[in-house]
Amino acid sequence: MTSSRPAPHDRPAQHDRPAQLAQLNVATLLHPIDDPRIAPFVELLDPVNAAADGTPGFVWRLVEDGTDDATGLRPAGENVVVNLSVWESQEALWEFAYRSGHLEAMRRRREWFARHVEAHLVLWWVPAGHRPGVTEALERLAHLRAHGPSPRAFTFASAHSAEEARPVTG
Repeated sequence: MTSSRPAPHDRPAQHDRPAQLAQLNVATLLHPIDDPRIAPFVELLDPVNAAADGTPGFVWRLVEDGTDDATGLRPAGENVVVNLSVWESQEALWEFAYRSGHLEAMRRRREWFARHVEAHLVLWWVPAGHRPGVTEALERLAHLRAHGPSPRAFTFASAHSAEEARPVTG
């Protein structure tokens, strides 16, 4: 079960922006989440999530009911953790991903996660206030994998504007 209640990880929509950027990242664990070799990753969850929650431009992130993260959810496979969030802009997400404490986790990802041979990150535009579900997010990732980048599903390297995506935000 996932949570959609307002909390520190869910900010009200900015109504001056018609669209916000959703992102899904999937990662295949090398070991079970409770394995001591994964403990350094687990220890980074709270500080990295708190950093995301406090980052300008952060809107929302998926959490499992009763927890502060989504690591217990396994919608993409038993060993696959998901990160799903919404941001005011691509720049806001980029700033968090590459210019915050999150970067340390990214640098160490090979200690905890298998190397993906296909896309593991997808971005897409959603109407302001929309909170995408896991099914929607996994469909966008599947679309990216099957068809390559497009306004419907893209990456940082192949970004599309909200205006380009407007006909396909639904």
